[in-house]
Amino acid sequence: MTPPREDTGAPLPPVAPAVSAAAVESLTTRLRGRLDQAVASLATTPVELAEDGTYGIRCGADAWVTLAPGPSGTITSPDQARCTCLLSPRCLHRAAALAASPVADVIPPREPGPSPDRDPSAGLAPDRDPSAGPGPDRGPSAGLDTDPSPEGAPSAAAVPSAGPVPPAGQAPSAEGASLAKPVSSAGPALPTEGAPSAATALSGGPAPAAGSAVPTGPAARAVRTVSTVGPVSPAVPGRPAAQVRAAGGLWTAASAVLAAGAVAAGAVPQAELLRAAHTARLAGLHRAEGAALAVVRHLRSTRDPQGAHRAHRADELVAALRELLLVTHRLKAADPDPELIGGVPHNHRPDGALRLYGVCREPVVGPGDAGGVVTHLVDDTGRWYTLRDVGPGGPARARRAGTAHVAVRSFLSDHERLSRGGLVVTGAVVAPDGRLLAERGVRATFAAGRPWADAVAATAAPDRPGSGHSPPLTGCDVRIVAAEGEEVLVRVLTGDAPGPTVRLAPAHRHPALAHTANLRRLGACPGLEVRVLGRVDPGRVTTLRPLAVGPVPGAATTLRLPQEWRDRADLGYDTLADAHFPAGAHCPPPPRPRTAAADAHPVDSPLRRIRDLVELAVTGGRRAAAEPARDGDRAGHVAALRRGGFATGADLFAALGAVAARRPRDNFGRPARDDQDQYAAQWLATAVYLTGTEAALARGLWHR
Repeated sequence: MTPPREDTGAPLPPVAPAVSAAAVESLTTRLRGRLDQAVASLATTPVELAEDGTYGIRCGADAWVTLAPGPSGTITSPDQARCTCLLSPRCLHRAAALAASPVADVIPPREPGPSPDRDPSAGLAPDRDPSAGPGPDRGPSAGLDTDPSPEGAPSAAAVPSAGPVPPAGQAPSAEGASLAKPVSSAGPALPTEGAPSAATALSGGPAPAAGSAVPTGPAARAVRTVSTVGPVSPAVPGRPAAQVRAAGGLWTAASAVLAAGAVAAGAVPQAELLRAAHTARLAGLHRAEGAALAVVRHLRSTRDPQGAHRAHRADELVAALRELLLVTHRLKAADPDPELIGGVPHNHRPDGALRLYGVCREPVVGPGDAGGVVTHLVDDTGRWYTLRDVGPGGPARARRAGTAHVAVRSFLSDHERLSRGGLVVTGAVVAPDGRLLAERGVRATFAAGRPWADAVAATAAPDRPGSGHSPPLTGCDVRIVAAEGEEVLVRVLTGDAPGPTVRLAPAHRHPALAHTANLRRLGACPGLEVRVLGRVDPGRVTTLRPLAVGPVPGAATTLRLPQEWRDRADLGYDTLADAHFPAGAHCPPPPRPRTAAADAHPVDSPLRRIRDLVELAVTGGRRAAAEPARDGDRAGHVAALRRGGFATGADLFAALGAVAARRPRDNFGRPARDDQDQYAAQWLATAVYLTGTEAALARGLWHR
């Protein structure tokens, strides 16, 4: 999503990718060089919203840009963007305004018809364009763009595999059952080994890629060994030539973005990617188009000069770019797998009434002063849903929203009551990301909840998630070991055998929220056994960021929560006190300073070295990825990976740095095109390996 605009009037309307791409393409080479500076200047330029619904931007003494969106609120035609300067429509002002606007991604409803009047305080989010940004009286949606990263669960991409993914409860070997090999000098390839692989995210289940239009499906598919050197013959059976050409264009545009890095991928590379995405849409490649639009949105968030959350977007940008490159790599090789096509996402109406059970509340503090709450719910089959209430106000609003009202026509409740009770929804309408929407015919009734132990057990439910379901949370029983500053060392309870020692870290560190204080209170009670529910840190597989805790059934030393809390404490809202702990556990001691010995236990996986390189390549570009190949640390990183048992990871780490540092040129001194393809394929092989292996480690730690 385009970064929010602060104190500059109305937000800009969303723009269709083809319109934005065409405006940039019409510029001269000289104007393209000035485009990024013009886009940045618009971040502080006031936007005027006229009574007729048009947007006006003053770009100079003789330049006034007018954006006139259609009835859908989206700019879908070049004629809807005008400028008064002499160079219009091929002017810098018009192209900058379109490039600074959000990328449109309209989700068409299955049943057309006018939406009913809605209460602005309703917890059921209205069905609107998620990329359109906040309206005059409404904050941004609490979807992917405001999910508190890095706490947000990362998205999964299909991992090279020759068979189906093992069940969520079955953990493959620590290195992943299917491992991508380094790309040879003869040409880039994504080979497949014979064993099944991990295709899920760290939460233990498959999930859509960040911003992707369609999820990758319940199982990963085989990635065939395909060289990307030279053109791909459209005569290969299994895929129409138009789709092969469209996928090749997307691969080329995505490879250019990867080589440049997020810091250098400005409006021109983004426009090339948007143009390729539009071509993919015309060819019917909906999944690839959605992945490309997600990459553009994350690039804009990462490049936001005012974005305090920019550092937290690296893992989401990696996931989006990995999904795009993987899908296009297979499509341009004419892979006939139907899952590669995807489909246009639709809101859907489940058959029959939805019987949902509240699990916990999560504060949302997003960029652009967004704040609110997300209530997580689960049904009888273990599929997850969310109720969101997010708007302007930042952490203060996030704190207040925990007890705010949820109004659905005649139904009136609050988030606290729903998180500990239940909900019956008839005529429900569910967005592709699991949000419950307020549409025509929706009715809701409060219902009794169920024991929290049953909800936590639902984190191991199979076949999660699909379209219309939220990514599940991760839950397990742990025993407190010690406090380490704001974090807590715990040992996972696995029965008779001693479990691994891992960390609990605050999901939000803002002082207005209770996460840090509650974790410090838990860390003051060594030996206490608690049930935790949260998200695995995408950067540290041994770290869980809990959202709620509860007592362990049958444990002698565990929490003693009030009956009205229904065996759960939402760490962002409820405050743990002495009365909630066994006798003898009182005021927490002052935090101990962090030491090298403390940080060494538990030891984070050596895969962190690979993740750092993969993220560095995405944010800093090819030159940054080549640095490990030039310094003396590369051998140490490779040796550490081999000592940890990650031999394939060590080979991939070394190969990525070597390919990044090697820059062959043609007879005219230009970088060789096949070399760019080889670098992209090598990065993709490394990213795919990292995702599958981290997923396997996460299941081994958190899903025993």
